[in-house]
Amino acid sequence: MPKLSPELLSVLRCPVTGSPLVQDGEELVTTSADDSGQKLRYTIEDGIPLLLPPELLPAAAAAAADQHDAGQHDAGPLPAAN
Repeated sequence: MPKLSPELLSVLRCPVTGSPLVQDGEELVTTSADDSGQKLRYTIEDGIPLLLPPELLPAAAAAAADQHDAGQHDAGPLPAAN
C-alpha cells in the first residue's frame, strides 16, 4: 500500500479525538487516545481514508451492502429513443 502524502496527513484529524493521524501500514492511527485510553485506528481502502467513528462502521457497511445489492437488480430495458 502506498503511503498517503504528507500534505494529506497534515490536514487529517480523528473525528473522535481531534488528534492528528499517522499512517501504520493500511491504517491511520490517532496520536492521542480516546476517553477509554485506546488509540483509534481507521482503514484506508483504495487510497481513501475511512474516517468513520467505530460506532458508525456497522451502519456504513450495511448501507454499502444495500447500495451494492440495489445496483445488481435489472431495471429492465431502456426506453427506445425517438
